[in-house]
Amino acid sequence: MSAPARLLIASHNAGKLLEFRKLLAPFGVEVSSAADHGLPEPEETEDSFLGNARIKAHAAARATGLPALADDSGLEVDALEGAPGVRTADWAETPQGRDFGQAMERTHAALIARGAPRPWTARFVCTLVLAWPDGADDVFTGTAEGQLVWPVRGREGHGYDPMFQPEGEARTFAEMAWEEKNAISHRGRALRALIEGAFGA
Repeated sequence: MSAPARLLIASHNAGKLLEFRKLLAPFGVEVSSAADHGLPEPEETEDSFLGNARIKAHAAARATGLPALADDSGLEVDALEGAPGVRTADWAETPQGRDFGQAMERTHAALIARGAPRPWTARFVCTLVLAWPDGADDVFTGTAEGQLVWPVRGREGHGYDPMFQPEGEARTFAEMAWEEKNAISHRGRALRALIEGAFGA
């Protein structure tokens, strides 16, 4: 796999875009977003992280002729049989946009309703697909094991970060500096696998 000089991040999520830009900055890659190109968000119709990442990456690559990187990621909670999983973003949807405060409350309520004993073990999963204009793609994955906490803690990060305490840590992702989180996060691990494959770093 050769390293792309220009890369489109097939996402409209500002938090994800910031993480990707920071991680790719040392390699001199020119990064743009789906929003920069006026691309719509394609409907995610698959029931797997890989399937949905492929939909987003290939749609962006076809529309622009650029290599496109998409991720599909989510939270799998063992006591909820893996939910919200690929529907993680859906749990945050409101008529006014995504509200992950609401999503975390919903998750906590579901755990209480089930009488799930602590620790509430869970994991973040990230699948990255790098789609090329010729239709080929490369796939990279990363996971972060941990448990859910309540009440939520911290103001950094995004999504479920204030509720997720990674394995071996006393703090949530939202209580960590970006560099600390990236060293152990699902997205950081997946992107390091991509960087190793593309840049030999």
